Order: sequence, then structure tokens, then C-alpha cells
Amino acid sequence: MAKRDLRLTRNIGIVAHIDAGKTTTSERILYYTGKIHKIGEVHDGGATMDWMVQEQERGITITSAATTAFWNYNGESYQLNLIDTPGHVDFTVEVERALRVLDGTVTTFDAVGRVQPQSETVWRQADKFGVPKIAYVNKMDRIGADFLACVEEIKTKLGATAIPISLPIGLEDKFQGIVDLISRKALIYDSNNPNLVNYTVEEVPENMKADVELWRERLVEAAAECDESLMEKFFEDPESVTDEEIIAAIRKGTLAMKIVPATCGSSYKDKGVQFLLDSVARYLPSPIDIGAVKATDPKSGEETKVNPVVEEPFCGLVFKIATDPYVGRIAYVRAYSGKLDGGTYVINTRSGKKERVSRLYQMHSNQQKPIDFVEAGDICAVVGFKELRTGDTICNEARLVNLESMEFPDPVIGIAVEPKTQSDLEKLGVALNKLAEEDPTFTVKSDHETGQTLISGMGELHLDIIVDRLRREFGVEINQGAPQVNYKETITGTIQHREVFKKQSGGRGKFADIIVEIGPADEGVMGLQFDNQVKGGNVPKEYIPSVQKGFASAMANGVLAGYEVPSLKVTLLDGSFHPVDSDQLSFEIAARMAFRHACPKASPVLLEPIMNLEVVTPEEYMGDIVGDLNRRRGQINAMDSTANGARIIRAFVPLAEQFGYVTVLRTLSSGRATNTMSFDHYSEVPSNLAKEVIEKSGYKASDDDE
Repeated sequence: MAKRDLRLTRNIGIVAHIDAGKTTTSERILYYTGKIHKIGEVHDGGATMDWMVQEQERGITITSAATTAFWNYNGESYQLNLIDTPGHVDFTVEVERALRVLDGTVTTFDAVGRVQPQSETVWRQADKFGVPKIAYVNKMDRIGADFLACVEEIKTKLGATAIPISLPIGLEDKFQGIVDLISRKALIYDSNNPNLVNYTVEEVPENMKADVELWRERLVEAAAECDESLMEKFFEDPESVTDEEIIAAIRKGTLAMKIVPATCGSSYKDKGVQFLLDSVARYLPSPIDIGAVKATDPKSGEETKVNPVVEEPFCGLVFKIATDPYVGRIAYVRAYSGKLDGGTYVINTRSGKKERVSRLYQMHSNQQKPIDFVEAGDICAVVGFKELRTGDTICNEARLVNLESMEFPDPVIGIAVEPKTQSDLEKLGVALNKLAEEDPTFTVKSDHETGQTLISGMGELHLDIIVDRLRREFGVEINQGAPQVNYKETITGTIQHREVFKKQSGGRGKFADIIVEIGPADEGVMGLQFDNQVKGGNVPKEYIPSVQKGFASAMANGVLAGYEVPSLKVTLLDGSFHPVDSDQLSFEIAARMAFRHACPKASPVLLEPIMNLEVVTPEEYMGDIVGDLNRRRGQINAMDSTANGARIIRAFVPLAEQFGYVTVLRTLSSGRATNTMSFDHYSEVPSNLAKEVIEKSGYKASDDDE
């Protein structure tokens, strides 16, 4: 078998706001690359990449789907490892973990809606991971479509240097194709032509020649700014600059994230997709362009590099766990170096355990194609792993490293669930554990006081899908409570406290004595910030970790209403011990008791999730919608106008006030307004409302630590 040229691999994702046409674009890519022979449509539930029943029924993408296809460009075959991601904010974790392992994205925009709220979110996520982008302005056949206005919004709203590499020929129902600004050729598409080449290459229409020259000059200028040698040549003799030199300079600028090439089309009408594929091959990076990725040595903690070469020991990152009814637990892995064969063993560097690779698959949506091995730069699915989690690094034992893991937002909304029949109790537990393994933003916990099972997620739609999957995939019918907000607690003051734990019960007793200072954690620090200041061995070294462990476990339940305390600073100042009665458990219990006795005196407050809300509405409903948001404790941040005269209201609103908001908004606007809502931050609950929440929780802290 010939050695694969990694220069010709593209690990790309399609990301966008909901309904911008990601899945339709993915479907066309699969068709024109010959991966599928019949185009499935999202609206009739036939899209290849939307394989879940819930996706087909609702016409939305819920889970990211991976596939591999091949595209011929310039006489070479490019391997495209493609991930289609969701657009709804409730499933933003799917976008986050896909972007963590991708080398480039096709960020898709609606030519009418332009830069929408979730467009900004996915753009920021891609920036966070340093992922180069191509902008694809879709739906050019719709009324109100405007390619150049969308490019301008990408510049103003996203702060990116977007530069057109094509121009549309005709608009709305007269949209025929595009002009390639580099070759100065018109590509005229025929939507009724089922062939893989459904366009003809023609001369630029006479009425567009001036515009084409203007935008081509701007494109060459932008490209020249990314390449000094091209800039010199451009200033000396602009006409001497070749198409290949322009493409090379645009590629250089794209990889450096200095420019974003922008093209347009109508995926549904089969126009512009082949040019988009050429652009992916031209401008987006291969694993070699991305180069070595950062890693750390698990023993020394020193930084090291993992190079995208087959000759190094294998190293890969698990970016997703899924459950398949036929093959069981599947781990999606991005290989960063080396080669992995089926039937071999790898080390999970988080747990230090050896895991066997039973089988390797190349994925095509929810179908698996068995493969014998996987190499650096590939994305594959692995069956056989038992204890892997999302974000784990797997390595050949010849070289152990930790790749940068992934952080996920905490869920903000929960519901209580119970099986309809007692016989389903065990099935429910198994099903919820499998779903929690798949989705890091979905959590399950039991309320020991009420015996209820509480499930939490990123929004009402997220939990709706979970409940639907329980019923369909796992055959568990459940009763569910009303949605409830996931509050948190924190303290705002600092206090010094002495806790003496003493217990005598015949024989050896229990004793621990600690003096601590408890207060808010430093800005930006999450979890327990622990500082040991004990001098002279008053608290022996072997007991210090137990004090830390006691405080860390106590933070799971705050003192006001039993909600989690996300951050805390504890300084251990002094203490004492008994040579016989003291042990690690005594100091752990003393720490938990200190937390419960000190925190009520340190001005504890309740925190609530604040959502970032964006409402798009016709002008005439503005007053009613703003008035309603004020009643919901909303804080209006901005009001803008769109090109078609609609108004955009941006506001922060507490999640507690937003249940059922979609229905209210439809009523206020006669069904004409739309909204997008995503979690933004936690904020203190006003004292009068906090009292209500605390009373409703009925929480009583127990002193029974043993």
C-alpha cells in the first residue's frame, strides 16, 4: 500500500448558526465527492448526517457526525475528514469538542440572516482553538440575500478580515452561479443537472466586469499583505502576479488567521459547492501545516511536542464517546502522531491503565467501515475501550504524554425524573449513565433526601432530547418534574475559624484540630484554592491532603440551599493533633465541619445562571417585548436594526424567568419574532428572591459526617 501524503488530508468541520444550511452543505459535499449517490434533504428527514430519529423529525442537528470523502483538485486526491456539527446553542458542546480536533472550518452563514448569535459563538470557539476558517455564505437564492453585506458583517461583528474570493452572478431567484475572482471565470450552475459536474465555465458577464476587477484587486492586495515577496512584485507590476502566487499567499494568510476567504452559493440549489471544495483544498491546512501540538509529560509536568509523523509512537485524543446498539461503546479519536493497529494496546494517561483496541472503524455518519490501522492526522472510531472519557489522551507505552484536554460548561437547568414502573428503575440508571458518558454537559445525580434522580443539561431542548432518547433507544418510560434552575452558592466575606473534632467511643477515639481562613477564591480560579501555612509540624504533613479533601468534598453542598460552591479559598493556618487518636479521616471530617460552621458567617449568597438573549422582531412589537423583558428582570444591553428593517434586542435575563418564553414571545409578536438564548455567566440572586429559593429547597445541613 502506497504511503499516504499527509499534505492532502483536510480535517474540517461545518459550523454555523442554526438553520444556516450546514447539513444541507454537508450532504452536497458527500454527493459531489461521490460518497453518496442520492442527495438526502433535511426537511424530509433524509439527510445522511442527521441519522438520529430526533434529528430527522425536528430537522435539526443534535449530535456531530463524522465521515471521510475524497475530492480531486489539481490532479491530486484530497482526503476530507468531515464533521457536521449542530447549530442549536443547547448542543454547543458538540461544536466545542469537534473544533478541538479539527484543523479548519467552513463557517456557514445565511445570506439573509448574515451574522447571527450562534455564528458569533462558533466563531469565538474556533478562535479559541486557533482554527483557520473559510466563510461560506449560503442561501443566495433567498429573497433579501446579500453576499457583500454578509462579508461586511463578518468584518464588523466578528472582527475578521473577510475577503471575497468569488462574487455572485444574479441574486435571489436569479442567482445563477459565481465568478471566481482569481481566474476571472464565471461558473454557471444548472440545478436540474444530476451530474457531478453540473456547471459550465464561461466568460464574466459584461455588466460584472468592473466589479470583478475592483474586488480582484482588493483580493490581491489582501493576499500581498500576507506575503512580502508577492507585495514587492505587486507594487512593481500588478499584472505579473500569477494565479498560483495569489492562491499561495491567500493560503498563507488563512493559515496565519490573518484573512478569511469568503465565497457564496446555494447548497439546496446545488450551486457553488464544488468551488467551496476547491477552496477547502486550496486554503485550509493539512495536519502538516498545523505542525506539532503541545503536550505535557504526565510524570514531570514539562511541556513537550507531538509531531504529525507516522515514525513517532502513537498519540491520540478521545474527543467523543457514543453508544451504538450493535457494536457498543465507540470512542472517536483524532490521531496526532504514529500508527495504531487493531488488536494492540494503548495506555490511557489519565488513569494509567492499559486498554485494548478491539476494532478500528472509519465512520460515515452512524455507519462503520472496518479498517486495519489509523495514522497521524486521521480521525477514526475505536471499539473496545472500557474506561475512556471525553478528553482522554491515549498513547503507545513507548512514550506517554498528555494532550491538552477539553473543558465543558456546567449544566444550567435540571429536572427530576423517575421511571413509570419500578421494574424500569435499573434500566433507567444504566441508560442515564450511558447518556452521561456520551455528553459531558449532561449530568445525573441523586437527591439523598427525596430519593429523586435529577438530570441536568444546557437547556429545555437538550433535556427534551434526553427524555426522548430514554424512551426510544432504551425503552424507559419516565415521569418528569417541572424544569428547575441549577443555582450555585458562594461566600462574599472572609472569616477565620477553629474547628475541633473530638469523638470517644471506647478504644481508640477521633481527634483533629484545625484553624483555617475561609474566603472567596482569587479571580479566575475555579474549584478549591488551598494554601497550607502550617509551621512547625502542628498538623503533620500526612494529614494536610485530608484537610484539602474534606473542604473539596464539602463544596458539593453549600450552606444556604445545598447547591454546589464552584470556588473557595481555604488557608490552613494552624492546628494540633493527638498522637493516638488523630488519623486522616478525623482531619477530613474536621474540614467538612469547618466548612459548614464557618460559611454561614462569611456572607453566603445564592448565584443564578444569566442567559444571553437575542430577540429579532418587527419594529411594531418592540415596546411590548422590551416591557416583558423588564418584568423578567432583564437587562437590555443593545438594540440594533437589520438591513430589512427588523430590530434586534440583546439582553441578559435570569434563566429562572425564561421558562416558556418562546410561547410568550410568539403571543406578543403574533408569531413573527424569533429568539436565541445561551448561557453567559452566574450572578447574585437578589436577597428577596434568594429567600424564596432557599425556603423552597427545604435544605437542612446534616452534622452526621460519619
